[in-house]
Amino acid sequence: MKMKYDEGFSFIETIVTISIILILAAAVGFSAIRYIERARIAACRNQIETFRLSLQSYYIDCAIYPTEAQGLSSLWEKPILSPVPPGWDGPYTDRLIPKDPWGYDYIYKNPGDKNLPFTIMSYGADGKAGGEGQNADIYSWE
Repeated sequence: MKMKYDEGFSFIETIVTISIILILAAAVGFSAIRYIERARIAACRNQIETFRLSLQSYYIDCAIYPTEAQGLSSLWEKPILSPVPPGWDGPYTDRLIPKDPWGYDYIYKNPGDKNLPFTIMSYGADGKAGGEGQNADIYSWE
């Protein structure tokens, strides 16, 4: 009686299969990175909009916007720097002021750009002024 042996995959077939899997995984990875960056930009815009609305509530209660020195942290806790607003009735956000999606602090300017009372901005992924794509600056007035 003769036994038949199953030869299985050859070494070359195994290498080709692994190569195909790696190429597909890399393609998926590169697509995911692009969507992650889009999500970070959207999250940054949403957070800036939340700060903008919180600053409007602050203004209604205090009749002034926080100074640059007081910063966005005055939305979470009553400022101790002058001018201390007597009408402060916060907190105006539901949590501590976070960093932007790239790990940098948001920038708050008072008075703001374009003759606005304030500007909130993020410098994007590179943390530097200017840039394009994921490195582009994101402003509250955009």
